[in-house]
Amino acid sequence: MTETINEWLSQASDIVWGLPMIILLMGTHIFLTFRLKFIQKFVPRGIKLSLKPEKTAEGEITHFGALTAALAATIGTGNIFGVAAAVVAGGPGAILWMWLTGVFGIATKYGESVLGVKYRVKRPDGSFAGGPMYALEHGLKMKPLAILFAAFTAVAAFGIGNMVQANAISDVVQELAGEENATVAAYSTGLVLAIAAGLVILGGVKSIARVTSFFVPIMAIVYCIGCLLIIFHHFTEIPAAIWTILESAFTGSAAVGGAVGITVKEAVRYGVARGIFSNESGMGSAPILAAAAKTGNSVRQGIVSATATFWDTVVVCALTGLAIVLAGDWTNPDLDKGQLAEATFIDIPVVGPIILTFGLATFVFSTILGWSYYGEKSLQYLFGDKVIKPYRVLWVVVIFFGAVFQSTTVWAFSDVMNACMAFPNLVAVLLLSNVIAKETKKHMNDLTGKDDSHGT
Repeated sequence: MTETINEWLSQASDIVWGLPMIILLMGTHIFLTFRLKFIQKFVPRGIKLSLKPEKTAEGEITHFGALTAALAATIGTGNIFGVAAAVVAGGPGAILWMWLTGVFGIATKYGESVLGVKYRVKRPDGSFAGGPMYALEHGLKMKPLAILFAAFTAVAAFGIGNMVQANAISDVVQELAGEENATVAAYSTGLVLAIAAGLVILGGVKSIARVTSFFVPIMAIVYCIGCLLIIFHHFTEIPAAIWTILESAFTGSAAVGGAVGITVKEAVRYGVARGIFSNESGMGSAPILAAAAKTGNSVRQGIVSATATFWDTVVVCALTGLAIVLAGDWTNPDLDKGQLAEATFIDIPVVGPIILTFGLATFVFSTILGWSYYGEKSLQYLFGDKVIKPYRVLWVVVIFFGAVFQSTTVWAFSDVMNACMAFPNLVAVLLLSNVIAKETKKHMNDLTGKDDSHGT
């Protein structure tokens, strides 16, 4: 039965991540890049704004809190196993397509976050709610599509933001424990992870933001140091590794190993799919958190949110991909994504495995926190405040089951749900691109730094 389900999900994943979705996704990224006159050039400004709270603005959490909570959701197993999976299935060339998805995806992350703030609503209890469902309902009067997005997000959250994450760390712990202790390790991992996450999630978005504001910078820096150690260990081979990535991206097959026979189409498909899994640009998840930020206008939070894609893919995924190619284990056709990631970090004795385990554990935990909020706000949109407490309890319970569930099923399920989320969100972004452009023009001083009076 499980094999049948896996086969169905795999086929569905191949369909939804076919050429039409890749064209729609990358087309939106490229269209907005030109429509907004290369908004990517304001990323340094976004980084600066993320560190400058607007004390008098309406909202629940600071720019930095919203950014780190969004980064908590995006910097997860996709940055480790996702990159490794892209290389296993699409060859080294998939790394370039993943990276380009991030570079151009900055424009889409900006646009969708602008809409998230512009169409957010203030609830009776003083909290804020926003995201693609509100942009679809209030900006385009497409409530049926808004309901679909919220439903897809609520379901997807349990995949990409919960079960995938718990399963990834469980697999590593089981391998370290050995086959004879694997079952105990899986159950123990699920229990510890569920309790730790529950203590934070039950406190709501302010609790999540407080934890991620402290937690996310540390975990990202430690993990990047690990990747840099591998890269510097192979310093003289960097030019050859970069050439391998470029050559594989445009010719398909690499010369050796498991990448033999891979086509350009596969490199693009898996690079783009894993790219969006990692940075979530175009999925519509980040605007849900952007809507909770204390900000005077949509553009300020939009460019802050866009830096999440920069950090996640342009920096972290790129470092992971280069480290994998330099370590050389990608040429072994017998390694799956988890084994490839582990083999890469074993390249640095003692320190490497520790950094991988630390990175994976912290990435998993932070992603579970961030995505719990996405699912919560989606269900709140569909059913009202009454679902929040039961949802949080259910979320914690599912973490436990995710740790003992089969990973192939969860990954395929997440791929399908990601695409289902992306479609209605991209409809909103494209049809409201004029609104995004007008908002950008109206608040251009916030992007150029000519008006830094907000919140001071």
